[in-house]
Amino acid sequence: MTNTESPRNRWWLLAPAAALVLLGGLVYSVLTPAAGPAAQAEDVRPLSARIVGGTTTASENHPWAVYLVGRAGNQYCGGTLVSPTKVLTAAHCVVNRAPADVRVVAGRTDTQSRTTGEVLAVNRIWTHEKFESVFNGDDVGVLTLAAPVSYPTLPLAEFGDPRYRPGTKATVVGWGATRESGPTSRYLVQAQVPVLPDAKCQAPYRTYTPAKMFCAGYEEGGIDACQGDSGGPLVAEGRLIGITSWGEGCAQKGKPGVYTKIGNYLDKINAQLGARRATR
Repeated sequence: MTNTESPRNRWWLLAPAAALVLLGGLVYSVLTPAAGPAAQAEDVRPLSARIVGGTTTASENHPWAVYLVGRAGNQYCGGTLVSPTKVLTAAHCVVNRAPADVRVVAGRTDTQSRTTGEVLAVNRIWTHEKFESVFNGDDVGVLTLAAPVSYPTLPLAEFGDPRYRPGTKATVVGWGATRESGPTSRYLVQAQVPVLPDAKCQAPYRTYTPAKMFCAGYEEGGIDACQGDSGGPLVAEGRLIGITSWGEGCAQKGKPGVYTKIGNYLDKINAQLGARRATR
């Protein structure tokens, strides 16, 4: 809205309009949910991924879980330490960003704390060369840190890993919103969700591709990742099986969360880690 100063000698002509504007503003403020604190412009990204229904936890319980901040220092995505110098995240969290625009925060439960954890510089950003949008898959990226860290890292799921079987209990971790359209969480949150059959994902999502992604959640909804959890880990039986990628809304009935299928990108990821190639 642009503010213009009205002519002093015609204020009486504007009084009725001003009253209507004031009334409209009051009605809007009553009907519209209160928004969270505004983020810095450079930290705002159109995240499609969507923890709701979870419980707070400590970074000591998930020492490989990290979050990403922009130049203004606001958390906007998650990630996973998979080596002392490598962070696995979603491509949509870092595509078209320069390394200087991203920092990784590790070992910190409370995003408002400045006395715990470390803020780490990024030297290089890689995203899958075929990534175009979260709906088409290939939503995987790797950040190379400027210096190695001493935090524990998380091993990756293998191609054809049995952890992808429907019904497997997995844990999603992040600092994202705890309700749809709400502000991101100050503290680290975790939630348990079951891996779902592909058919449960293909029904609500037309672009769902089993070779690139999988779903986890409850048919009735209530527990799910949310905005700000993008790029964060989905873990099952001690291995990283998924990257929080996208979904429709947060914790909605019949709309489970969609995750990048780590095992099917192992060759690409290992090439960035300098590790051995995956066997198929």
